[in-house]
Amino acid sequence: MSGLRAIFGVDKPLIAMCHLAGLPGRPRYDADGGMDRVARLASRDLAALQDGGVDGVLFCNENDIPYSTSVGVEAATAMAAVVGRLREEIHVPFGVNLLWDPRKTLAVAAATGASFVREVFTGVYDSDMGVLAPDFGELAGYRHALGADDVVIFANITPEFSRSMGVRTVAERAASTAFLGADALLISGPAAGVDASLSDLREAKNAAGATPVLANTGVKLETVETIFSLADGAIVGTSLKVDGDTWKPVDPARVAAMMDRVAQARERGAAAI
Repeated sequence: MSGLRAIFGVDKPLIAMCHLAGLPGRPRYDADGGMDRVARLASRDLAALQDGGVDGVLFCNENDIPYSTSVGVEAATAMAAVVGRLREEIHVPFGVNLLWDPRKTLAVAAATGASFVREVFTGVYDSDMGVLAPDFGELAGYRHALGADDVVIFANITPEFSRSMGVRTVAERAASTAFLGADALLISGPAAGVDASLSDLREAKNAAGATPVLANTGVKLETVETIFSLADGAIVGTSLKVDGDTWKPVDPARVAAMMDRVAQARERGAAAI
């Protein structure tokens, strides 16, 4: 918990997704609007999230569907360019995630000064994007070579659109990933906006020792208090959007309501200690 507090200034942070519009080289990229449009839309969502009081933001290429296990250099440089253009507007700790490429994610984090990254760093998964089989040792060495040892690793151990190819339980994966040096563990549902399993959260939390465990998908206004009673924080995207639609803009009213509920959950948790 102290590690999260050191980054976000609170225990049990709520980290909000800032989904970038489609990036160059991907099917949803708007070539007519160009990078100015990508930066403008990101700036709008970033302002709504920060004005609503979120504890951190995570920039992600959510619109780059269908996703790939190896992101092109054009998408990586585009994300770095957008974050660079927004840098003076960012007033909370931020992270980056280039789906589903942990190496490019680390590179963008080092280039932009991100505090943390989110990706799959351990395990072997049968996914809709192909086999996910990252080499955490190589990736940790790459982070060191980049001079980015202070970039915190949020490791997704139940990644979306996938299933583990092994027989190890969530608890076993949580314990080993924590042992190998991940700074926080993420529990996800089967897709963006879909609830993470509460039983998976409990298993991971019980097995991870001092390593924080966060819910990574599907956190909603009506479930956030329950999730905060089990987990050490949450990453939230879809439920903060207009109509709860992943592909729509951030809804300032939804952000404000969520952060009010988070404050209540923290107060209740503090009172119970």
